[in-house]
Amino acid sequence: MSNTAQNFRLGLFVFAGVFIFILAVYFLGNRQNLFGDNVRISSVFKNVNGLQMGNNVRFAGVNVGTVRGITILNDTAINVDMLISEKTAQLIKKNALATITSDGLVGSMIVNIIPNDIFIEERIETGDTISSISKIATADMLTTLNTTNENAALLTQDLLRITNAINKGEGVLGALIKDEALLDDVKKSLSNLQQTTQTAKTSMFELNRIIKEVNFDDNIAGLLLKDTVSVRKLATVFDNLETSSKEIEQLTKNLNAFSETLKTNEGILNYALHDTIAVKNLDATLKNAEEASERLNENMEALKHNFLFRGYFRKLERQEAREERRQN
Repeated sequence: MSNTAQNFRLGLFVFAGVFIFILAVYFLGNRQNLFGDNVRISSVFKNVNGLQMGNNVRFAGVNVGTVRGITILNDTAINVDMLISEKTAQLIKKNALATITSDGLVGSMIVNIIPNDIFIEERIETGDTISSISKIATADMLTTLNTTNENAALLTQDLLRITNAINKGEGVLGALIKDEALLDDVKKSLSNLQQTTQTAKTSMFELNRIIKEVNFDDNIAGLLLKDTVSVRKLATVFDNLETSSKEIEQLTKNLNAFSETLKTNEGILNYALHDTIAVKNLDATLKNAEEASERLNENMEALKHNFLFRGYFRKLERQEAREERRQN
């Protein structure tokens, strides 16, 4: 009876242990998606940031699967295989995005599947590979925060040094704070600058008023501003004026040189300019030539009326008349 009771208790203990073991395996397997229908998908990352097999896979913040494999493809690509429950897989589209984040601030790494903003009908199937995106890891954030803290400390030191220098009256700011005379000069300068600005503003207002009062349609200013052809013509006129001024300048130089030649050299012009007697003789000669020309004209008129030459001159007149009629 004693042995039977011991055997019964032993058998009961073993049965209870096996039952507990089976329950544990079932719950752990169910948690790890070992039982039931699953969909196996994958995603490629550049860095898995400490992700391990068995870590959770979440979709929109809900656990929907586990990591079943991590394979290094090359130095920049790591393939992560995931088991997703089939019931949840019907909600995940093929254009979903996978990212690796931490479960809390210092928790284990998980794969988080994010729905895409672009809506499509196709759902994921076994063997699909979804796109991945990289987020800043906690370690990177801590490193950046550490660098920021160091820079902030250096900046605080510089600000403290600048503040101490200003309090001692060093530099322009220190002088402005400590030196009242300099501060008064700066105030006067600012006041003068304000007055100058006001004057410039008034001048600009007057200039705008004058410009508005100008009728650009009926004056040369409007023509020059609007008519490009007239502007080109005016530019041509200015070019011609410049050329003419150069030619006049050259002509003036030539006249000056000619005048100097008349003053210094010998010749009929120099002789006529300087010898008054020769000028008088030349004038008398010209008068005599003019009188001789008049007498010659009178003689020619007399010859026209002479009966010996009258026929000759009438013949010439008839020839001239015929030439005029032929030309007309």
